[in-house]
Amino acid sequence: MNDAIRLTQLPSGLTVVTERMERVETVSIGAYVATGSRNETPAENGVSHFLEHMAFKGTEKRSAAAIAEEVEAVGGHINAYTAREQTAYYVKFLKEDTALGVDIIGDILTHSTFEPEELERERSVILQEIGQANDTPDDIIFDHFQATAYPDHALGRPVLGSADVIKSMPRGTLTGYMGRNYAGDSIVVAAAGNLEHDRIVDLVRQHFADLPTKARPAFDAAAYRGGTFREDRDLDQVHVVLGFPSVGYSDDDYYPTLLMSTLLGGGMSSRLFQEIREKRGLVYSIYSFASPFRDGGLFGIYAGTGESEAAELVPVMLQELRNVQADVSEAELGRARAQLKASLLMSLESTGSRCEQLARQLQTYGRIIPTSETIARINAVTTEDIKRAAARHFRAAPTLATMGPAGQVPELGTIQEMLAA
Repeated sequence: MNDAIRLTQLPSGLTVVTERMERVETVSIGAYVATGSRNETPAENGVSHFLEHMAFKGTEKRSAAAIAEEVEAVGGHINAYTAREQTAYYVKFLKEDTALGVDIIGDILTHSTFEPEELERERSVILQEIGQANDTPDDIIFDHFQATAYPDHALGRPVLGSADVIKSMPRGTLTGYMGRNYAGDSIVVAAAGNLEHDRIVDLVRQHFADLPTKARPAFDAAAYRGGTFREDRDLDQVHVVLGFPSVGYSDDDYYPTLLMSTLLGGGMSSRLFQEIREKRGLVYSIYSFASPFRDGGLFGIYAGTGESEAAELVPVMLQELRNVQADVSEAELGRARAQLKASLLMSLESTGSRCEQLARQLQTYGRIIPTSETIARINAVTTEDIKRAAARHFRAAPTLATMGPAGQVPELGTIQEMLAA
């Protein structure tokens, strides 16, 4: 492990990991909780995201306004996000304000009060957020895609939750979920920047002392099924997501899949962009994505096209998926490698990105992965690995989600036949 990276596990099970970056004047600190929408029951869908919002709405010693004022009085930044397998709360401060950063993050995770007035106000905000997502086709299409890929499973439910569940969610659901899932061994506190590890550990001991000690909650194994979702909205564009079951973080095909996604639809030189946008002018936006989980994942392609172009779009897209199973050049693999490595190394220049990476690696792999090891694994991927990963993906049962005037988009059975041709 890099000498600048140090790790300490406290008796509560909470892990503190830091990376010293002497040439910066700031410190980023985050509490990364190994729980998200995947840990929710249907009756509490959206509670992880609701908790994320409520964390900034007041503690036993700070009002919502006081939290914002203390952070901004020293020029700091505070934020949070919720994902399917993780919820994160993070701050960025000048190095001399490090103690305040740990204090505030610890306070909101251990002493939030969930005052009824604040809860009702934030409930309204979240309902507006859900409404905004529903009004944004190129956003909500991904929720429909996920739900179709994983029907009747937590991985298929939206991170924001449904409006009906949020409207009726009582305060006890939030406090109960937090008590079950926000325990010491579910949390990594990561810090990066101009810092001293031992001081961070001392501050975490002080400000996270009231966390409960419980085993990390289990979750149901991923259960991909696939299928079709279509919504015929009155839109100018057809929004299409075509996807397949994919690999998790620890799978041998994880890096071949990332590189396959990059060369297929990861940039302006990618196959999909060049063939479908540049040569044929069928879309404004097209890209591929790989979404890994701990025990599986999804690979998908998004395209936004006109109603009259939809008939040509999908066959061309499927042809590219067939082509990549048969032929990959060293030149395009080299470009994909360069893109992936540059993205990784550029992200390491950000203290916030380093925090997130440290926490994710510990919660996913149980160790810190040296950057040199990641680069070596990217460099080791061959053209044969890409073709093998492509065959593994594109011969599986697909998922299709469309929104808009999608009458010219083939049915799922036809898509499978075209892929097998």
